[in-house]
Amino acid sequence: MADDAACCASTSSDEQELKDIRLLLWGPNINLDIFRRWSQGFEFSQDEPSALIQKEGGPCGVIAPVQAFLLKILLMDTPGHSFSDLTTDKCKTLLVQAFCNILQKCKEDKFRIVTLPDPEVGKEVLEEDALDDYDKDVGASSEDAKMNSLVSFEWSPEEFHERLSVCSLDNIDDVEKYYAKNFETISGQYGVLLFMYTVFLTKTVENIISELLDTSEPLIHNTYGYASQGLINLMLTGQAVAHVWDHDKDVGGLKLRGLSQQPEIGFITLMEQMRYCTVGSFYKNPKNPVWIMGSETHLTVLFSNEKRLVSAETPSEIARRVFKSFDPEGNNFIPTPVLQDVLCALDLVSEQGYVDIMSSKLDPESLGIILMNAFMDEFFPEEARSMPDTFNIMHYNGLPGSNFSQKVKYNIGSAILLESDLKSMCSVSNPMLTCLQTKWPNIEVNWNGNRMPSLN
Repeated sequence: MADDAACCASTSSDEQELKDIRLLLWGPNINLDIFRRWSQGFEFSQDEPSALIQKEGGPCGVIAPVQAFLLKILLMDTPGHSFSDLTTDKCKTLLVQAFCNILQKCKEDKFRIVTLPDPEVGKEVLEEDALDDYDKDVGASSEDAKMNSLVSFEWSPEEFHERLSVCSLDNIDDVEKYYAKNFETISGQYGVLLFMYTVFLTKTVENIISELLDTSEPLIHNTYGYASQGLINLMLTGQAVAHVWDHDKDVGGLKLRGLSQQPEIGFITLMEQMRYCTVGSFYKNPKNPVWIMGSETHLTVLFSNEKRLVSAETPSEIARRVFKSFDPEGNNFIPTPVLQDVLCALDLVSEQGYVDIMSSKLDPESLGIILMNAFMDEFFPEEARSMPDTFNIMHYNGLPGSNFSQKVKYNIGSAILLESDLKSMCSVSNPMLTCLQTKWPNIEVNWNGNRMPSLN
């Protein structure tokens, strides 16, 4: 522990930045009920060895991304494991590796691990404070009764923040060793908060603010406790941007930042079907077949071991993405005068004479618009189909109350992509399928046991 103590020497700069992070996350006043809901450790389900439990609503903004990276490592980086034969030690190792994956995307200079004092030191303070309070409120009693009062002891937000310390480490191997040696830091009561603060401090407040652009609202909603999109994006991509589209957009002269590249983990959301947002190609087509699924109130994880579900963007996928960037309203057409800009962005022939010929061909009735299908048929007529027609998918929801028999377990489904390009009609009673269809418009799924998993 001597080496750990040596690295955990917070500077005045660290202390100020922790104050800035607190303000950024919670705003000037921390809602005590929301803080309590976020005060939980990373704990595995007894019914699914690699599945994390979320005890109350709110911290899915951190827990779900960590779960997604854990599954990515298990499925893609260490194949051959069965979910049922995972040992406790293996799951702990996967969790630490998931932390390292996330932190590597956020590193600016050093890995700055936020932690609490040595458990034994904290225990002494906790016991003294709790027993003093017990004596004041109840009076002298048996030692057993006093010690039982410690079970429900918790720090106030002020006490929690006063006790934080920072360990600065230079390389990711040291980070992995630190968490493996001090696993109680992340499995204890404040594990989720400590890791979230570690991500923020490693990224630095300055960089987070520059990517968010708007910091007028706290990143954790002070009434409902859910995480903002900027916080979710930071956990998934290392970028604290506030939007889910590809690249930056200029909206009325205002620059709105989106993702800069294809991420490791994807993101799809029911809110897109409700037209609250537009998820870009980067998030829908990640490097690994693992997606965060968003509902109005919660985050869950969809995943598969079918590698053909994801791949690097093909030329036609790039073309569709670029075409859509010139079609901000999502009408599936562009104004004819914009054709030259689209061709130029795709590094296709864009001389004026050629553009005039193509404009006449793609807009023969001179309507002033060019349809996406006509454009794709002309320039990318033979799109190779690498997507399988049938595949298995699995779904994770960390809330016990949202699982059958209140047991946090993965739900398995058999998916089929129908031949029609038209998506089937969805009802409000089937949010799972509605969300899936934002990624695969013609998908149908049969879930094992005919039990539809919950997005909430």
